[in-house]
Amino acid sequence: MLACRSPTITLIPSGSTLANPLQFRRSQDFYIVSFVELNCNDSSLITTQWTVKNTSRQISLDPLIETTFSELFIPARKLPFGIYELQLTVAMSDYPKLKNSSSAFVEITPSGITANLVQLGTSMITSGHEQDLKLDPGTHSIDLDENAFDRSVS
Repeated sequence: MLACRSPTITLIPSGSTLANPLQFRRSQDFYIVSFVELNCNDSSLITTQWTVKNTSRQISLDPLIETTFSELFIPARKLPFGIYELQLTVAMSDYPKLKNSSSAFVEITPSGITANLVQLGTSMITSGHEQDLKLDPGTHSIDLDENAFDRSVS
């Protein structure tokens, strides 16, 4: 009989908790990488599966996000704002009871609005006698958390 134990999983970046999650802006791509150490002398295939939970409920991800690799890549704007548990489960095919899980906690935060400054740093706001002042931040700013729309494409 071979002496096998459950795999050991180290997630990078490490050290996140529900009270102190890793923070990423919604406009950022990010990776969670794993180092899996097999504690078995037998050569056994392993399976890896990521699950993403929001308030203890598993959520469905975009089908383009691959959840069966040892690393998880989340593209920008794929997760709404909030705190998520990203859990990796590693199982050994020849020893189904020898599996282990490890989690990273991530908070998706707003990116803020970035002003588009006019060339030479001049202001778009001008005023004069008996003129209306129109505040329209959407015209001269970009919300990095939203998909950009290019009106010039035909």
